[in-house]
This record gives sequence, structure tokens and C-alpha cells, in this order.
Amino acid sequence: MQSASISLLPLSGEHHAPALQHVYDLTPSYWRMYGLANSAPDQAARDIQEGAETPGRYMMGIVRQLAVDEAQGDAGPQAELVGLADLRLHWPQRDIGYLGMLMVAGPYHRQGIGTQAWQLLHPWLADTAQMKTMRLGVEQFNMRAMKFFESVGFHLTGEANRVKSGERLIKLMYMERTL
Repeated sequence: MQSASISLLPLSGEHHAPALQHVYDLTPSYWRMYGLANSAPDQAARDIQEGAETPGRYMMGIVRQLAVDEAQGDAGPQAELVGLADLRLHWPQRDIGYLGMLMVAGPYHRQGIGTQAWQLLHPWLADTAQMKTMRLGVEQFNMRAMKFFESVGFHLTGEANRVKSGERLIKLMYMERTL
């Protein structure tokens, strides 16, 4: 899947764990929400492995095409991994998908990359994956994420759940949208 400046790429541990770890390292604000200084050094490899072992789960890298002046010519990369879309199909029930995470690396926030990623995912989820509804949980203190998801058509369902993260209980507020 590709738009004018980004693409989505299925991630594999063998090829993409270091690049995803770099995205995690560039996004300390996410980890601080959970009381962590940063991600564990092997977090990306573990996440990709867990994704591969979970039926219906897709770990999609958000890839930004480098501008001509950024690219390293024939010798180097023409694109870079700048984010992650982690989703499950037919979960928690048939025809419903769950977006576990849509993360864009810190230096790329507020550049429309998350919106472009959603614009790529939306038709694929509806047409190819045959999902009718997408759901997600947003931490109650993550107002920025809540506003973002509202801007792409999600709404609060009124459902919430407390989940344990380390020693803390975190309230997840559920959002959904029809595809």
C-alpha cells in the first residue's frame, strides 16, 4: 500500500526489528506515558515476534519516501521506517478489527503521516480484509491520540477498561468507526 509520500510494509523480525527499535527510540514520549524512560532494547524484536505468532495480527511499518536531497543515491536507502500500525483482524469478533497501535516516530509528528497511514489502511481494511468496524483503545490521558482518532472518524463508545502496565492501572477508553 502506498500514498504520495508514505507506504505500509508488513514487518518481519529478521529485516525490520532494528528499524522499528529506532522508531521506538525516537518516541520517548510514548514510553513516558507508561512511566518508562524508554523502550526495552529488544522491544521491537519481541513485538514483531509476538505479532507473527498471533493469528490475524499484522504489524505494518509506516515507511516515508526520502526526498532526493535526503536519499543516499544508489548506495543507500531511498526510504525510512517512521512508524507502526499494529492491527488484528476479526478480533474481538468476526468483521471487527482492532487497531492496537498507530505510532509515528517523534520527529515526524504533526506532518500528516498518521493520517496518510489511516487513509491507506481504511480501504484495505474495508475492501480486502472485509472488516465492517474498527475498534481501538486510547489511554485516558492520551488526549492527543484521542483527538487524532476523532479527526479520522472514530468516536468514543462509552466503554472503558482498566489494564495493568507495570505497577500502574491504566484506563483505556474505547473508540470505533464503521468502515
